[in-house]
Amino acid sequence: MKTYLRLTSLALFMAAAMTASAQEGKPWIHDPSTIMQCDGKYYTFGTGGGGLISEDGWNWYPGAERPGGGAAPDAMKIGGRYLVAYSSTGGGLGGGHAGRILTMWNRTLDPKSPDFGFTEPVEVASSEVDEDCDAIDAGLFMDPTTGRLWCTYGTYFGFIRIVELDPQTGARVEGNEAVNIAIDCEATTVIWRNGWYYLLGTHGTCCDGVNSTYNIVVGRSRNVTGPYLDNMGRDMIAGGGKMVVDAADRQFGAGHFGRYVEDEGVEKMSFHWEADLDRGGRSVLAIRPLLWENDWPVAGEAFTSGVYEISSVRRGYALELAVDFVRHDIPRNRWWEASDEPIPSYPNQTLEEVKDTWPEGEIPARIGDWMNRPHQRWTVTAVPEAGGYLGGQYYKIQIEGTDRVLAAAKDAEVTTAPSFTGAAEQLWRIEQLTDGTFRIMPKEVPGTDRQYVLTSIADSTPTLAEYNFDSDNCKWRFIKK
Repeated sequence: MKTYLRLTSLALFMAAAMTASAQEGKPWIHDPSTIMQCDGKYYTFGTGGGGLISEDGWNWYPGAERPGGGAAPDAMKIGGRYLVAYSSTGGGLGGGHAGRILTMWNRTLDPKSPDFGFTEPVEVASSEVDEDCDAIDAGLFMDPTTGRLWCTYGTYFGFIRIVELDPQTGARVEGNEAVNIAIDCEATTVIWRNGWYYLLGTHGTCCDGVNSTYNIVVGRSRNVTGPYLDNMGRDMIAGGGKMVVDAADRQFGAGHFGRYVEDEGVEKMSFHWEADLDRGGRSVLAIRPLLWENDWPVAGEAFTSGVYEISSVRRGYALELAVDFVRHDIPRNRWWEASDEPIPSYPNQTLEEVKDTWPEGEIPARIGDWMNRPHQRWTVTAVPEAGGYLGGQYYKIQIEGTDRVLAAAKDAEVTTAPSFTGAAEQLWRIEQLTDGTFRIMPKEVPGTDRQYVLTSIADSTPTLAEYNFDSDNCKWRFIKK
């Protein structure tokens, strides 16, 4: 006797969809630094000192420690050490624009480690009350083409500047003069990709909760010191900037960009929402997929629960149960015969019409022509108790209206189990890639410690194999139904 999932209420479904888009735990933070990984944990620091720690990248809690207080820190790993930059006052904080950018080192970010201990801070930039640049909102950048270390800083009060630091000491390179590179933004940072330097800054109004208009914009240059132009050729020194992310439906004030490269073609962007209506209007950590469109960065959407067609990029065929095709019992329309009879509207084929033709026990998966049939429609649902990964949580993937779930099997094969048990091989990591497609990765594969992803090795044959961003075999699309 086969078991099928009972219908759930729309309210429960909507709740599951909502929770899939937000970091869990207590992700309260303002002006988060670029996320760093240290000894298997994730860290980010914020304004006011301290920061957040996560074991899995999804559940975040207070616990990171950073001396000095101040505002808007950034962090970077260089060799076997961690460099942290932060600002002391400035930005109009405390009523003035006088400020300092300071750097300090630590051998670990784990406050419980015996190796934990920050060095004395070193001043790398400063501003006086009447200067045309605030020494606040530091952003660190290591140029992968030269090995040179840079720091951007500044606010709306004046210019954004870039200055070179010594990667060995974290101090300012002697004799280096800061260069003006932008205006009308703050919380800047530089990243490098495909021969371009990208300057990302936060535009709009800050620190007004749900009324904050903060948004993240970008320009690019062939030189680290600019000029940084947007997609329309406008210089950021004249107020240019292409949108990367702005407000969502219930979150407002996107600011303080950070980039995390997890794998080839798998990138995440971190920032804060100044106000999240689902979190009491608090300022919270946000993590989104980072996509690249025509060599421009743009925020991807957080994946949410729903009913989907899961199609292979290899050819466009759909993931399905390997069951006999059941013909839809609808009269054929003889197009050549004229008729004045009323034109009927027929329903889609239903689960009740076909389920008794399916075998019991495990059923292999395959890939075939999309026909909107019950054996091709997948309900993807978050499993909060299963934890997560950086910016996402694990999902179960089941045939709509049933308990039958997609599962990894021995010998790196893929099958469907008759019911969900919560086993690791039935949990799936769904990550959007930089080109907008997705990789689908089981939490565990029975019989191996290796990480595999769902792969189409032939037009009709799914399996599990090593991830390869350059191959369409391991890329998928989720088409919401």
